[in-house]
Amino acid sequence: MLKKMGEAVARVARKVNETVESGSDTLDLAECKLVAFPIGIYKVLRNVTDQIQLITLANNELKSLTSKFMTTFCQLRELRLEGNFLHRLPNEVSTLQHLKAIDLSRNQFRDFPEQLTTLPALETINLEENDIVGERPRPCGPRASHCLQFLPLPSLSAGAHGVTGHRHGAPGSDLHRHKGQGEPSSLRHLSTGH
Repeated sequence: MLKKMGEAVARVARKVNETVESGSDTLDLAECKLVAFPIGIYKVLRNVTDQIQLITLANNELKSLTSKFMTTFCQLRELRLEGNFLHRLPNEVSTLQHLKAIDLSRNQFRDFPEQLTTLPALETINLEENDIVGERPRPCGPRASHCLQFLPLPSLSAGAHGVTGHRHGAPGSDLHRHKGQGEPSSLRHLSTGH
């Protein structure tokens, strides 16, 4: 068991060092058996956090992310958190003003993370294979061009385990907020994971 833990720690260290040494805009810590984001990584990456645009923490054992994670990596464009045990996001996710895509599939969300609706650049949300039981966003108004409403889950197809949202040009599937309010200018197409 200690040998496996040591291998996991070495793998994380190797991946972090690769990011720093190569000047990469990506930090890939997928499948590293992480139960929390390692605090020591903040210090190692302190000089490159602004250039990191993609972080992958997929297929770990994360139960939560800290506010420090969100505020440290505020330049993120994409965050991949699929295959963990997350059930909520910290309020500080609102600091990710450049975030375009977030993958939260295969986690333990029971409610749609409403903080995501405040992110102006967000284009894609993947919440497939979660147990969302609350409300989820849906289009409203003529051609869905003016607002974001919430639709109770029972009125969608029964047995839905999640929701995926992404931008595309299909009329009637767009979700927009009024411009100039600091809210999303568009979040488009929501579908269940069927």
